[in-house]
Amino acid sequence: MSLSNGNGKNEAPLAETVKNENKAFKIFVGYDPSEDLAFEVCRHSILKRSSIPVEIIPIKQSDLRKKGLYWRERGQFESTEFSFSRFLTPCLANYQGWAMFVDCDFLYLADIKELRDLIEEKYAIMCVQHDYAPKETTKMDGAVQTVYPRKNWSSMVLYNCGHPKNRVLTPDTVNTQTGAFLHRFQWLEDDEIGSIPFVWNFLEGHNKTVEKDPLTLPKAIHYTRGGPWFEAWKNCEFADLWVNEKEDYQKQLKKESAN
Repeated sequence: MSLSNGNGKNEAPLAETVKNENKAFKIFVGYDPSEDLAFEVCRHSILKRSSIPVEIIPIKQSDLRKKGLYWRERGQFESTEFSFSRFLTPCLANYQGWAMFVDCDFLYLADIKELRDLIEEKYAIMCVQHDYAPKETTKMDGAVQTVYPRKNWSSMVLYNCGHPKNRVLTPDTVNTQTGAFLHRFQWLEDDEIGSIPFVWNFLEGHNKTVEKDPLTLPKAIHYTRGGPWFEAWKNCEFADLWVNEKEDYQKQLKKESAN
């Protein structure tokens, strides 16, 4: 399928915080060696369309272990190497400003500035608040599919890294707390979690576009069940868009190598 596309407190003006055009917006992308190509295509899709400076940083478990920031053992239900390391995002951003975390199995179809401009300073985090209960028992290349409250909320999060509540996300917390505490954002009150339109975390196989309704067209496709880089999912919905992006990335890579 193809697409065209009064708490009374003094807060710093938005123009001085997230909308500083000269400061690169930090985007941390979950990295797994088995999905290296997915990471590269996700990165390419962001950079190609971004009208603002961005800094894309892979969250690599091996690097975090070397730095002493990550030491927990991998659990049987962790489908990727970044299942828990994602919650180090505020720490990796030095608890300053806003930063984004996103899984590597995303394909961006719109300018990341549009997403950044949705930021509201009053929130500790912002994300798409899915009501998602997958029917499949496996995903990706055979990983166990799990169902839990707020599933997929943590797959793409805008973190207010300087928010006092996010100070709890220390390496100790990330390495010892339960999946429920982390993935359900249990360190926060509900009213500290802002909502983002679902089109920014459009779940392939779950969310649907509505004809003649541009508000339902995906701005970022999330191949949460598995993407075309896996043999079993090469014919999934929106596979053609990902393959086109992959070819564009490889073309650019070839051009850069020749120079």
